[in-house]
Amino acid sequence: MARLRQSWLNLLIDAEMRGQSITFPGTWYLGLLSAVASRASAGTEISTGAGYTGYARQGLACNLTNWSGTQGDGTTAVSSGSNNYISNNVAITFSASLAAAWNGIVGFAAYDAVSAGNQRRFGVIVDSGGAPITRSFAIGEAVSFPAGTLRLYMN
Repeated sequence: MARLRQSWLNLLIDAEMRGQSITFPGTWYLGLLSAVASRASAGTEISTGAGYTGYARQGLACNLTNWSGTQGDGTTAVSSGSNNYISNNVAITFSASLAAAWNGIVGFAAYDAVSAGNQRRFGVIVDSGGAPITRSFAIGEAVSFPAGTLRLYMN
């Protein structure tokens, strides 16, 4: 499955090979998905569904501390590895569910704005072994993802 949205891939190709300028965000805003995204589809961000009172995207600045290098989860040096993904080096915590359980969270997406904006990348939620998982959260339960559990693939 692709991990770059087609619109973002087009911008990257034009910048790299066709001399077009591109502005990279200084902060990515992460949103939760109840339906997995693909290169052609944004999936379903939970804010668009009923029962997600209190939900908001969470910002994570672009730097070596917040995101791992390609050499492995938790690394902070410039990428030098052969993994085709990076992961969160810090916990990412969303607000607690206020009105109903948040069920069926299967992935996340990176947006260039705190609301609306463009979805540029997406990924799946994984367990400690890297296998995709589905998460659910009860009313009042903090929605948090420990370091290394959100992976952004570079393909």
